[in-house]
Amino acid sequence: MSDRTTADVIDRFNHAFVHHDPSVLAGLIGDDCVMEAIQPAPDGARYEGRDACLAFWQALAEDRSTQFEPEEVVVAGERATIRWRYRFGDGPADSVRGVNLMRLRDGLIVEALGYSKTAGEVPLAAESGLDG
Repeated sequence: MSDRTTADVIDRFNHAFVHHDPSVLAGLIGDDCVMEAIQPAPDGARYEGRDACLAFWQALAEDRSTQFEPEEVVVAGERATIRWRYRFGDGPADSVRGVNLMRLRDGLIVEALGYSKTAGEVPLAAESGLDG
């Protein structure tokens, strides 16, 4: 059993991406971690196991051409929600907003489900004649 709180683990996790410090991640991920990335649509790539999740997140944290900005973090027991913006260029359209739904067990991340605003057009029900 870990003495680390969910808030502490999520703070360290976010720190890795904000400060491009992938070394922080190694001690935060459980052996049975499952992560679903935001791409490709509609379900995102699925990574299973500590090594696969760690490799994905370390590569993302190392990428200095991007910037991760946490907008809000909500912690409830062993669960956390991270609302974020991910910038991949200098222009106003060179970013995406999203959310990660995180679950921890014994102070380690065991689930991370990523969702983002889509870049393409998604027809609304009212626009496609499905509204009634």
